[in-house]
Amino acid sequence: MVKFYESSYSYDYSFPAVTLAYFLRYPNPYSTHVLSTDVISRSIDSAGRLQTTRLHRKSSKLPSAVLNLLPKSVLGNVHGGRSESFILETSTIDVKEGWMRTESKNLDWTGILSVVEKQEYKRLLPVDEGEDFSVGAGTTNVLSTVMCRSRLGDRLRARATRKGETAPVEGEEEPKKSFFASWSKTGIQRSIEAIASRKTESQLGKSKEGMMVVLERLRRGGLVGVLEGMRKDQKLVYGQGGT
Repeated sequence: MVKFYESSYSYDYSFPAVTLAYFLRYPNPYSTHVLSTDVISRSIDSAGRLQTTRLHRKSSKLPSAVLNLLPKSVLGNVHGGRSESFILETSTIDVKEGWMRTESKNLDWTGILSVVEKQEYKRLLPVDEGEDFSVGAGTTNVLSTVMCRSRLGDRLRARATRKGETAPVEGEEEPKKSFFASWSKTGIQRSIEAIASRKTESQLGKSKEGMMVVLERLRRGGLVGVLEGMRKDQKLVYGQGGT
């Protein structure tokens, strides 16, 4: 079972400015849950395209509706629904053709829910010799596609087949066992995917707002303005001491 979400929008900023803001987007006031970002690799391929792989560490909170669907055996060390998770991000930029493609996916909880977000950024107008590469010139279009897939229903069904639906599961309360026994794997998958889809829609809106903050800082103060803003935002995450 797979749930898709698609959204398209545009930034009234040049393609170089938008791609720079993408790599400088954390932290910002809309992403205080992002704890750190590390570059794993960066290279230029034979076609002159920049290839980058990054790892984001985030503080995540599972929605209470999802927690109610999960048995204790899969919750691990989650306390109050909050834990840390890692997101793997890959990106390719073609400056000459004016496009950037990115893909982000979760590395944790994949047995419960796999979320893959793909984005394509495109320069609206073709390149010419007189193109203005300043921050405020031009328009960049963005197409975001998110795929949510839950395999939890398959796992629960397989476990029930091996042990029998009436066999006790260690560490489980009886009401929750009965709850799972009464659900089909499709029902569980659809519920988790629907919850994830709603959360994804909200997060995409915050992501866009965060990018707008970085772009405005870039327009007003250049790279120095962006770095100063990042320093202030870090205090929101780590406190007055920063990191």
